[in-house]
Amino acid sequence: MRAPRLTVAILAGGEASRLGGRDKGLELLAGRPLIAWSVEFCRTHIAGKTQGEGELALVIVANRNLDEYARHARVLTDMASGFRGPLAGVAAALDDCATPLLLTMPVDSPEPPADLAARLLAAMDTGTTPAVVAHDGEGRQPLFALYRRDLSARAAAAAVAGQGVWQWQDAIGAREVDFADRRQQFHNLNTPEDFAAYADALRSRD
Repeated sequence: MRAPRLTVAILAGGEASRLGGRDKGLELLAGRPLIAWSVEFCRTHIAGKTQGEGELALVIVANRNLDEYARHARVLTDMASGFRGPLAGVAAALDDCATPLLLTMPVDSPEPPADLAARLLAAMDTGTTPAVVAHDGEGRQPLFALYRRDLSARAAAAAVAGQGVWQWQDAIGAREVDFADRRQQFHNLNTPEDFAAYADALRSRD
């Protein structure tokens, strides 16, 4: 049995101001919390397909309701208290990472591209690029990214300095990977209206 090649970190530590401060990862979509959608995606499309046959190395980065999240996977918290932005979550995940690579994804995108990890891994394998990040043809999707574990210290320093994820990715020379043919699958949910519209779209598939 080969050891896992990468760890997946689901970033669920945001403040969710457009949801009235409610914990977005625990908001229901079609009767299931968003975190359950993310975990199912990882177990279906990443485990055993891109990193060997071992158990999926999966963590959730959250800042509240830790017991609720722990029902789904192992939980980490940001390295500093409060809502410090997603780079703080990336830094915490890199600091904890025991595999050569870390894949991050946000909790608010319920159905990412099935080949997300495979494409990012293929792009990383072409050289010594420190990180790769998805681009949907219109813009970068900075939270869908693959990092080398040795970026941990740089991520922590950038988070303390208040850098955003996009700014830090530019600083380390992250390379964008084309997902223009999957643009609609990066749809993210931020407001009650977003959740309602997505639920309607899911029902229309039945």
